[in-house]
Amino acid sequence: MGTFGRLNQSRLIAPGTVFALVILVLAPVSLVVIFLVAIAGGTPAAAACPVSVSVNASNIPGGRVAGYSGDQLRNAAAIINAGRQAGLSPRGQTIGLMVAMGESSLSVLDRGDAAGPDSRGLFQQRGNGAWGSLADRMNPNVSATNFFTALRKVQGWEQLEPTIAASQVQGNADPYHYQRYWGPATKIIQALSNTKFSLASAGCGLQPDTGAGDDLPWANAAVYQPSALGMFSRECVDFALWRVNQQLGSSSAPFKLTNSNFRPDGALLGSAVTWKTGWDAKGWPTGHAPRPGAVVWYAPGVGGADATYGHVAVVKSVNADGTYLEEGYNGNPAPEDHRYYTRTVKNDVPSAFLYVPGPEETK
Repeated sequence: MGTFGRLNQSRLIAPGTVFALVILVLAPVSLVVIFLVAIAGGTPAAAACPVSVSVNASNIPGGRVAGYSGDQLRNAAAIINAGRQAGLSPRGQTIGLMVAMGESSLSVLDRGDAAGPDSRGLFQQRGNGAWGSLADRMNPNVSATNFFTALRKVQGWEQLEPTIAASQVQGNADPYHYQRYWGPATKIIQALSNTKFSLASAGCGLQPDTGAGDDLPWANAAVYQPSALGMFSRECVDFALWRVNQQLGSSSAPFKLTNSNFRPDGALLGSAVTWKTGWDAKGWPTGHAPRPGAVVWYAPGVGGADATYGHVAVVKSVNADGTYLEEGYNGNPAPEDHRYYTRTVKNDVPSAFLYVPGPEETK
C-alpha cells in the first residue's frame, strides 16, 4: 500500500473549502489521499442551451408521450410556457412539470385528498390564500406561474436536486416524492418544445435520470473491498463508474462497464489519473464545458488533487453562472470519507469533462 498524503494548504488555488479524497482501484493497488478545493463562481459556460423553451399549444402530439396524452399534454404545454414567461430555465420548467405530474398526473383536479382536502388544480395548491383564488388554482397558466414564483424564492434552488427544490415549494412530507417523475418530465419537455436541445447541453441543468443522491447500491459495503464494478467500494472511481453505467441503462449486475472491460485495448480503466486516457482509448468525447452526467476529471495536482493520482466525480447539474454541482464519493476528510458528497465548483477548475454518449451511440 502507498502512504497517505498530507494536506498542504499552500497548494490551494483560491480560498475555499478543502476536502480529503481517497482514490482506490484494484490495479494498481495504491492508497492515496488527495485534496480538492471546491470554488463557487467562475467563467460562465458556453451558451449551448436555450434560456428557456416554449410550446406551440396548437401543435400538441396526438399520441402518448411518456404515458401522457390529450389534456394532460395540453396542461404540460401551459406549464412549460408559463415557465418561459416567468424567465425560468429548462431545468426550472421541468421541475414544474415534475411537480404537476406528481400532484395531479397533469390533470386540473377539482378535489383534494385527506392530507389537503382544500387542494385544487394541477399543483394541488391549498386554499390558504398563498396561491390565489380558487379560479387561480384551477387555471393551468396562473397556477403554474404561482408555482414558479415560489420556486424562485427557494434559496439556491438551481443547485438542489429537482425533487428537493420542488418539495421546498410544495411542503411535501416525502422530499423524494417527485423524483420518479423527473425522467418522464424531461421526455415531455423535449417532445413538446419548439426548440430542440440535448439534455447533455452545457448549462441546461437537465441531468440524465441517474438516480437521487446517494444511491450507490453498496453504499454500506466495507471499504478497500472490490465492488461489482471491479473498483474498491465507495471510492471516487467506484461511484463515477456506477453513474456511467446508469446512464447507459445498466443499473444491476452484470454491469455493462467495469474496470476490466471499459477500455477496448484490454488495459484497466484504473485510478482517476488514467480516466482521460481511458476515454480517449474508447473514442468517447471530452471537453471543457460541464454537462449534467459528465465525469469530472482532475489531473494530478489540479485543483488541489494529489500530484500522482488526481480525482474523478460527476456533474449533477449546471448553474446559470457556469458553476456546476458536483457529486461523488470520498470528498470529505475522515471520519466522513468514503461517503457521498456534493459541492459547487467553478467550471474552469477541472482538467476536463468526460462525456458519456447516449446508449444508442455505444452499441
